[in-house]
Amino acid sequence: MPSSSSFIDYVKIYCRSGKGGAGCMHLHRAKYLPKGGPDGGDGGRGGHVILRGNRNLWTLLHLKYQKHIMATDGGKGGDSRSFGKNGEDKVVEVPCGTVVYDGETGEYICEVKEHGQEVILLKGGRGGLGNWHFRTATNQAPRYAQPGEPAQERTVVLQLKVLADVGLVGFPNAGKSTLLATVSAAKPEIADYPFTTLTPQLGIVSYRDNRSFCMADIPGIIESAAEGKGLGLRFLRHIERNAVLLFMVPVTSEDIRHEYEVLLSELEKYNPQLLTKARVLAISKCDVADPELDVPALVENLQNEYGIPVVAISCVQGMGITELKDVLWTELNKEQNQVIEISHAPIDVKAVDKQEDTDTNDEDGPHTIYLNEVDEEWDLDKYRGIGWDTQD
Repeated sequence: MPSSSSFIDYVKIYCRSGKGGAGCMHLHRAKYLPKGGPDGGDGGRGGHVILRGNRNLWTLLHLKYQKHIMATDGGKGGDSRSFGKNGEDKVVEVPCGTVVYDGETGEYICEVKEHGQEVILLKGGRGGLGNWHFRTATNQAPRYAQPGEPAQERTVVLQLKVLADVGLVGFPNAGKSTLLATVSAAKPEIADYPFTTLTPQLGIVSYRDNRSFCMADIPGIIESAAEGKGLGLRFLRHIERNAVLLFMVPVTSEDIRHEYEVLLSELEKYNPQLLTKARVLAISKCDVADPELDVPALVENLQNEYGIPVVAISCVQGMGITELKDVLWTELNKEQNQVIEISHAPIDVKAVDKQEDTDTNDEDGPHTIYLNEVDEEWDLDKYRGIGWDTQD
């Protein structure tokens, strides 16, 4: 997993497809054929802007400084009914789990989930028809052709939602990073102060018979995070796709029940659908538990009270780690706990803009990009009902 300085999970970019090439107005002339009639060819299609999933990418860092993505225009038609060249498609590689929103309204557009999946973000304009298409019995030499279809342009926000099977949820310093480092080969930063983890971390957990599952660690959540305290709820999008949520509360907490209920409350404020996912509660740091505390009795009481699996663990002593893996694997393989599709609510574009680095904002932004070669002298209404405006 990339370091905190290189982990970029949202970018705002301006995209424009290619416009269609203009149809050709040409009248055939040859020896012994002075009136050969119209033979103007069609214009080429403009290039698409395509998103393609790539499992080898983990962040959107490669797009952070690429603010403009534009496909090429289609070529103009030629004589002898020659078709214009199609514009070159612009393919943008994105990590699996990337969600696309409109940069102006914040509305959900599409998402890329699988490796190799391609989604056409903006379609290129269709090429205009040559004057050969407009010949009729009463107009055998039409001296006009159809212009190409205009390009599409849009400012979009790309957000990455990490794909993992198990998501770790807990207050800062609850032992989430320590657990991830214990059960996987991940090397997250670990220290005895809050908010050690500033960006999501991924780890592959090995299980019996060469099986494995993916675990995601996100920065700690505190009370009133929905109001912006701490790191807020910025990184909670990364556990939306998880099949199981592993809540971690240290045994040294003053009130384990209160901490667990606060975490549930913050998740509900962010997205109520998260509460429909399977939940497992891990009581961490049991190696420093009060000798007078009956940990097995506490686990049994919490399990009866909340109706979810509860496991007492200690990453230092290795206590309960195998049992926790068994519980997580069992929950992951229950049919009702398979990953449920989360509906993507519109985002607050202004809030996303505030998260972007001010030093990367270009004053000459998308508003200075215009469609080139605007055919103002062509009356488009003249061609309504013929050609690309009637095609599917």
